[in-house]
Amino acid sequence: MAQARKPQPRSLAAGHRRHALKTLLYATLAACGLAAGAAHAADAWPGKPIKVIVPYTPGGSTDIVTRIVMEKLGPRLKQTIIVENRPGANSSVGAGIAAKADPDGYTFLSILPAYIINFHLYKLGYKPEDLTPVAQMADLPLFLFVAQDLPVNNLAELVAYARKHPDKLTYASSGNGSSAHLTGADFALRNKLTMTHVAYKGSAPILTDLLGGRVSMVFDPILVPMQYVKQNRLKALGFTGKARWPTEPDIPTMEEAGMPGFVTGSWAGLMAPANTPKPIIERMAREISEIVQEPDVRQKFLDAGFLPASGTSEQFAELMKQDSARYADIIKQARITVD
Repeated sequence: MAQARKPQPRSLAAGHRRHALKTLLYATLAACGLAAGAAHAADAWPGKPIKVIVPYTPGGSTDIVTRIVMEKLGPRLKQTIIVENRPGANSSVGAGIAAKADPDGYTFLSILPAYIINFHLYKLGYKPEDLTPVAQMADLPLFLFVAQDLPVNNLAELVAYARKHPDKLTYASSGNGSSAHLTGADFALRNKLTMTHVAYKGSAPILTDLLGGRVSMVFDPILVPMQYVKQNRLKALGFTGKARWPTEPDIPTMEEAGMPGFVTGSWAGLMAPANTPKPIIERMAREISEIVQEPDVRQKFLDAGFLPASGTSEQFAELMKQDSARYADIIKQARITVD
């Protein structure tokens, strides 16, 4: 027969309750203190210059977008913003520096899709959770440019030619794991083509070889190659955006040209070290969303081959999540590896 549980003395039970209530009270006060501290830090921010790391050389897409936005953001925040170029290892050098920075709202990182692609290709000294999304700044849709001497004049003819001449066509990119590389690989996969990827160090040598017919095609922003299309030295067969580019209405989207669902491209966005106070991230996202819609900024973006993009940090995080899954699938299907 089970023994009846001996009731605790009333004073002992009351003591346990008081201890539990005291523990809960201390925990609540601690949480409130942390929240108040974060709120106070955000209220006082920014109290000194802000550094934005661009993990690429000066003059590239990320650098241009960042400098256009930060030139406007500084006066809004009434603080100096320093853009610092830290190139290397397909953006992972700069990302590694930002990942180890103090999460105090004074260090940010500008990124392209290479940031998320790197996690699927390299062993890195930092993890995805070491940095948190702040805001998307721009879309960088790509055009499909082909060499002038290639005997094709539209997307259907290009696909037919590639099927008739397997292994003959080459597609260029500015490096293994770049968005242009994976866009080209995706194009080959969807059309069941056998093509060879040629990785370059930067855009300038790509253009030289494309003009010389030493490489067949490239998915690239509009900025430089389009002038050679106007001179009949290159051909533009398609555009990866959702709608035709405003200044090039005669060039069809890839979907219009015969590839349903082929809407892709690059983008530029801002990250911060993990645990950066949420109010600071929200302020940055709000300011950037307003800046990129200003008429002069929109025009500068358009002139440079970008489209303004705005939204919350949560929306940018979702975009990165979707693109990470898509790029991982392309890498797996195309069996892409890096040395």
